[in-house]
Amino acid sequence: MTIAPARLRPLLAAFPLGVALLMATSACGGSDAVAPAQPAAPAPAESALAAPAESAPAESAPAEPAAAASGDSAVKEITVTVAGRKVTPPPGRIEVTKGQTVRITVTSDAADEAHLHGYDKEADLKPGTPASIEFVADETGLFEMETHESGLQLFQLVVR
Repeated sequence: MTIAPARLRPLLAAFPLGVALLMATSACGGSDAVAPAQPAAPAPAESALAAPAESAPAESAPAEPAAAASGDSAVKEITVTVAGRKVTPPPGRIEVTKGQTVRITVTSDAADEAHLHGYDKEADLKPGTPASIEFVADETGLFEMETHESGLQLFQLVVR
């Protein structure tokens, strides 16, 4: 059975798009270029962070928002736990204001490296030991926080 050329065209047209999407979503695509933040859609990160974990391990942080309360505008606290390749809270966008101090704390059950693209901030992760990165968010844009060995996206930091 042969496929008629007219039936093959949509498949061939979709192939480059699939390849582009695969490359765009792969961990550490090799570029630390900063993409501009998307102002069109509000980021649901705060409400997503507040959602309780389905089956959080005993050593994970309590099921409360990972970001500090809005009353503390000086330092934005972001806490992430990785257990069994599951990121808690689930990856989402977290917004901060340009010039704000950000403190990211990551605890993992496996040795790895956490990396904030664009700012080139890294932290070595040792199993069960929290690792922190603190910096001033002085560049606007959208920045991905991920683990290098396991290739997990932890969150996206939006600086406005």
